Amino acid sequence: MMSYTNTMLLFSIALIAGLILLVMSSDKFIEHAALVAEKLNVNPMVIGITLVAFGTSAPEMVVSAIAAIDNAPEIAVGNVLGSNIANIALVLGVTLLFSSIPIAKGLAKKEVPLVLGITLLSGFLLYDQTLSVVDGIVLVISFIVVLTILLRSSKDLEAELQDNLPDDEDASVGKSLIIAFVGLAVLIGSSKLLVWGAIGIATALGVSELVIGLTIVAVGTSLPELAASVSSVRKGHHDIAIGNILGSNIFNLATVLPLPALIAPGLVNASVISRDFPWVLGLTVALALAVFIFGKTKNRSVPKWIGLPLIASYGIYLFTVSTSGTL
Repeated sequence: MMSYTNTMLLFSIALIAGLILLVMSSDKFIEHAALVAEKLNVNPMVIGITLVAFGTSAPEMVVSAIAAIDNAPEIAVGNVLGSNIANIALVLGVTLLFSSIPIAKGLAKKEVPLVLGITLLSGFLLYDQTLSVVDGIVLVISFIVVLTILLRSSKDLEAELQDNLPDDEDASVGKSLIIAFVGLAVLIGSSKLLVWGAIGIATALGVSELVIGLTIVAVGTSLPELAASVSSVRKGHHDIAIGNILGSNIFNLATVLPLPALIAPGLVNASVISRDFPWVLGLTVALALAVFIFGKTKNRSVPKWIGLPLIASYGIYLFTVSTSGTL
């Protein structure tokens, strides 16, 4: 029989390996799937769905689906809410340490109302402490509406899509297809490994699966957003950082939260409504206010100092979870 230390080590290695492989495989899968579509002259709208929706939330989506299938829907729900909290408080906070971030035109008129709307809708559906199949269907419908608004409002969709395609455009369709399938296989396998490790750690430590989903899994699946945002700012592409975060949060709620509702419907932990969702809503409103307020200033930028209170708020949230989530 394995000792407690060896068991924890095994689960920890599985979780860390799963996270690393998840981050590496998700980008390759999405990029080359979109490249195949582009080479086959697929409608730009379809490529847009691949890049804008699934490209934004692929790690969260696959992890949550695997968790729900493995009868661990709390990890799936925690992953969604925890990722949205981490995206604003941690990802945006850390990104702001490197530079102030300009607010792109149209952000306050399109992405901000959408993220506020989908957040309020999700809170309304979670308020009865259940996630039903009907809730999942409502969220899927909201996903279609949101995606239609985002893609149709783009002035030059094809140019935007070209900017997001990988550099390896000389690759053949066959090569890209193989990379996409391998990426998908690794994405699914690494998600399975991550969920197995997360469930094992939760059981060994005596904490709820929700807490593991809100913290370790959520931060892990938010790493692509953190890497992309910091990289974009350091390369001078400051204006896409906030848009990436808003887009990720929109699609986490619209495409990832429906998965536990459709695959493993049932009761939701009461702390989701009393503790976690208020943080999601509060940080979302704070980000919306920042876009509105600083968007009217001369520089139209979120200043660097905002990063410190955001990071501090994430520390406070983790402390709150750690002191109330061991039941």
